[in-house]
Parts: sequence; C-alpha cells; structure tokens
Amino acid sequence: MTESGAETELRGSGSVRKGCDPFAQTQRSKLQHRRARINQQINKEMRMRAGAENLFRATTNNKVKENVALELSFVNSNLQLLKEELEELNSSVEVYQNGNESISVPMIPLGLKETKEVELSMPLKEIIEEHYNEAACKYEKELKELVDLRQAIRTPTRNDAGIELLMEYYNQLYFIDNRFFPPNKNMGIFFHWYDSLTGVPSYQRALAFEKGSILFNIGALYTQIGARQDRTTEEGINYAIDAFQKAAGALNYLKENFFNAPSLDMSTPSLNMLVRLMIAQVQECVFEKVIVAGVKDEFLTQLQCAQEAARVADVYSLVYQTMTQPPVKNYVPFSWTTMVQVKSEYFKAISHYYAAIALCDHIMGPDEEESEQVKALQQLHVTMPEGPSLITVLKDKEERRKLGKAHLKKAIIKHEEAMRIHSLCRILRKMDILQEVLSIIHKRSLKKYSEIDREDDFFDTIEAPEIHPKTQQKPEIKTPNFSKVKVTDIFHRLGPLSVFSAKNRWTPAKQAHLKKSEKGFGFTLRGDSPVLIAGVVPDGSADEAGLREGDYLVSVNEQDCKWSKHTDVVQLLKNISTEGVSIGVITLITSEQQNNQADRKSLLGTMSSTSIFSGNDKENSKKIADSTKGSGLLVTWNKKKSTNKDGSTHSLPVIAVTDDGSFY
Repeated sequence: MTESGAETELRGSGSVRKGCDPFAQTQRSKLQHRRARINQQINKEMRMRAGAENLFRATTNNKVKENVALELSFVNSNLQLLKEELEELNSSVEVYQNGNESISVPMIPLGLKETKEVELSMPLKEIIEEHYNEAACKYEKELKELVDLRQAIRTPTRNDAGIELLMEYYNQLYFIDNRFFPPNKNMGIFFHWYDSLTGVPSYQRALAFEKGSILFNIGALYTQIGARQDRTTEEGINYAIDAFQKAAGALNYLKENFFNAPSLDMSTPSLNMLVRLMIAQVQECVFEKVIVAGVKDEFLTQLQCAQEAARVADVYSLVYQTMTQPPVKNYVPFSWTTMVQVKSEYFKAISHYYAAIALCDHIMGPDEEESEQVKALQQLHVTMPEGPSLITVLKDKEERRKLGKAHLKKAIIKHEEAMRIHSLCRILRKMDILQEVLSIIHKRSLKKYSEIDREDDFFDTIEAPEIHPKTQQKPEIKTPNFSKVKVTDIFHRLGPLSVFSAKNRWTPAKQAHLKKSEKGFGFTLRGDSPVLIAGVVPDGSADEAGLREGDYLVSVNEQDCKWSKHTDVVQLLKNISTEGVSIGVITLITSEQQNNQADRKSLLGTMSSTSIFSGNDKENSKKIADSTKGSGLLVTWNKKKSTNKDGSTHSLPVIAVTDDGSFY
C-alpha cells in the first residue's frame, strides 16, 4: 500500500491536515511499529534494572545480592540485544530511499521520535473551570480537536502535508502554552518521548520538551523526504537539496533555542553531528547535480568535478570525526559511522578519477586560453606536483598521462579502501545498492587505468597530490518558516490572549444593569477585543453600578463581546432600549494583588494544618519533590510567535487602544 493511500484525514474546527493511517502496512510504518515495540521493551527492561539496582544497594543479605546480581546480568544482556536491534532498524536507510530502479548512493535519514499518548482533556478542563470560570463541557469540541491533532502528528505522511501537520501542531502549542500553562505552576501533564537513537524514554512536565520533540521530528521528516527523491534527475536533486537544507535548519534551530535536553538525540553534541551530516548530504547532492547536468569532455569542467568531489569527501571526513568523538560515538549507529567513512573515501577516489581523465583525455585546442587552463591546474592541487612545470604538463601529452595515471592509481587505492571499510559492517553488506555503486565505480577506474598503463611505466614513481576541495554551490541552513502554516487558536472562544491567558488573573464576570440618563451611561470606552472602560463619570449610572476605569467589557445583554471591536460595541449600545442594558465586566488582578492573595492562602494553610505527615505522606511528598528536580528542563521557547484577532500567527497580541475614547 502506498503512503498516499494510507492517509486518514483529521477534521476539526480549523484543521484539515492528514496523518498516516497507523494500521497501514507500508514499509515505513512497519519499521516505525517495530521501533515503537523495541522502545517499550527497552523502557520495561530499564525499569527492571532500576528496581534491581535499588534492591542490590539496599540489601545486606549476601544470597539476595547474588540473585540480584545474576538478574542484573540478564537485564543488561537483554538491553544490549534490544539496543543492537534498534540500531539495526535505525540503519535500515534503504526503506526511506527512492523506490525506482535507478542506482544512486543511499542517504542517511533520521527515524521520527515516538511519543506516548498524553491525557490532556482533564487538566485542561480544570483550568477552564478554575482559571477561566467557564463550564468545561462547552469546550468538548475544542478538546477533541486538540487530542486528534496530537494523535495525527504521531504518524505524519512523508511529504509536504506531513511537514505542515507538524508545523500546525507546533504553532498551536504557542496558544496552548499561553492559554493553559501558568509561568509559576506545574500542570502535572507529563510529555513522554522516546530517544530516536537509543530508544530510551524521557518525560518532562515542560511544554518546551513537547515543542523541542516536534521540532526534531520536523527535521527528521525532512531527511526522509530528501532521501526518497529520485536523484537521477535535476528536479529530484533540487528537491533533495532543499529538504536536507531545511532538515539542517530545523535541527540547528533546536540546538540554538533549547538547552539541557533530557534525551541524547536532542543534546548539543548530537545536534551538531546531525546538522553536519545534513550539510554533507547537501554537498553530495550538489556534486550529483553537476554530474546529471553532464560532464563535458572539457578540461575545466572535469577539474571542477574533481574539486566538487573533493569537497564532498572533506565534509564527510568532518562528519566522521564528529561521530567518533564522545559522547556521540557511544550511541550513534555503527552503520552510520561506517557509511560516512565509506563515502569520504569513495568521493576522494571520485575526485582523483576526474582529475585523471581531465589530464589523460585533454587535447588543447587552438582557441583555448592557455593561461586559464594553467590557473585551473594550479588551483587543482593542495601542493604542486613533482616534475616539470604545469605549462609543460599541459603541452606534453606524455607528462599529462603520467600525472593522470598517478591520480588513477590513488583513485583505485581509495576505492579499495572504501570497499574494505564497507565489508566490515554487517548491516552495510546487506545494502545491495551501495555495494553495487562501489563495485561499478571501482571497475570504471580499473578500466581507465588499463587503457593508459604501459609496460615501461614499471619504475614510474610519481605521487599524485591531494585535490583541493572547491564547490560552486555552498549549502545553506534554512530555518523553518513556521509562519507559512496559518493556524487558528483552537480555544479561540476563551477570549483574546492579551487578557485571557494563563499568566493573567481576573475577577469573575460582574453583571451590572445600567440605565441611560441624560448624560448617557456615564463611561468612556477605548480599544478593541476586548473593549476597555477608559473612564467613569462620578455619580453617573456606571459609577453607581460599581464599574471602574480599567475594567474590560465582556458581554452586552448576555451577548459575548470578548472579541468585539470598538465599533461593534458602540453599535450594540446605540440600539439599547429605554429599559437599560446589562453589561458584564471583569477586572484584571495585578501581580501584587495575586502575590498578596497567595500569601494570605499560605498563612491560612499554615494556621489550619498540622505539620505532621504519615509515613506515606512523607514518601509521596518526597517523590513529588524529587520529580521536580529530574534532569535540567529545556528552556522556555524564546521565539515570540504572533497572533491576530482571528487567531492566525503574526505578531504578539496587544490591546488595540485608540487615541480618542468614546463617551457613553
């Protein structure tokens, strides 16, 4: 079954995004199912190990210690087997490659981080009732949409729609954070995510962990999109370049905005490695683009190909160094490290091959610029080759053949080294495509070598210098453009975020009945969504009803006005009958007032309760204290998202206040 046929549509009040059907039997979904199963088993074994280690430390009975030590050895052995199985799944890069019959070097994609279901409805209902003073049952539709959206992001499709789905949820988290997560209070919602590389579970109460994990998955999904492109066409290569650059951007954005990540895959060393890996794969695509465009039998073009290949080898060499440094080397799949090393040697061989054919096949035409060719040859090598001057090499066919043969000899050595490294990895040996590519290119170099080899070259000892790396297209790190996915705040009905947010507190809505006198209702209105009472006339109708400057008008005759503009409220008040009007207002409680209320509650609590806990209470309170320590929390997401009154993301919500108030 194809992925497009395995999609199920998510429909809500604002979302029409799609997630893959989790029961669809695609190769990719099967792989994700196996990863999820192994993650759960690793989680179980780790809990067993933690319990056994605690018992081993606590007991003084030698017999018990022996039994526990034996059990620990079994658990550790099982964990090792599970991690090896997960590593093999992470190494199954062929599942993510393009499905056509073209032969191209496989890319390394990332598997998505998996997550457990999170109970959101009950905690959010409590906030709606306690903080917003509204009936939670009125928001069943919004709660279901949020739950459905989070369920859909667990299985995004491997295309632009999948990226948009993840971005939609990421943008929605801005509103959720502001609506329901007070800055100084724990919500008690635990977000569980599994490490993409090790399968080890992590959980935090910080919404920042959820945001960071979604951002990681955006980067991971881009790598899968890049890997599936048909890189035998220029269009496919351009799509792959764009996808890998965006993957690098998402992972780099995560690295720069989150700290103290609880899982290894989101740690700074891991993200550094992954960003470099994506850049290397972009550079590889740039080389392929040059090849697909056609390597003309021209001296300068072939030298350019040699330098492009040397550049690819250089960046893969840097990735290999990063992968083999602690702590990354302890958990990155061995097949990844091996493939990166293979590619480094492979592209070194390719660079020497193109240098060789440029020299061996070159015949200077009468119209060609000699100085331009000498300059290109000077820039080709890191150090000057031994022997005659470059101008002599260019003009003398035999000298070009000797230097070209030296490059071919080096190319063959590098090819054989790549094949040797490849043979050391059991997982890569199963990868037919990579093996076939290595074999074909190696045979090509051998064939060229046999064509130019001569019996009298036996004592020839020319050593080819290294190729100087150079590229015509430098990779970019493209930061995700979240603003391209417009979302509407799911809990839009709770009111404008400028007032109705988790960080603000306000009095319950107070209803006041006003009668219009000769002087009107006796108050001045300013601003939009919600409208602000800017002034109250002493002894007027509004003053007698208890309205005060700074109150927000939230209803007129029981009609909700939280999102109403100034002109809308004016029109409502103009249409009021002689019987008067009933308006609802709220008053924001300042930080100082909130602190005073908290102090009073704390004092009352101390006076009315005893300081004696039962044994269980002590234990529970200790657990809660310990759980709040944990590993360092990710910092709060510091990119300021934007919102308009319609809920779409643009700029920070502010109260729109006009320069002149309207008097009623």
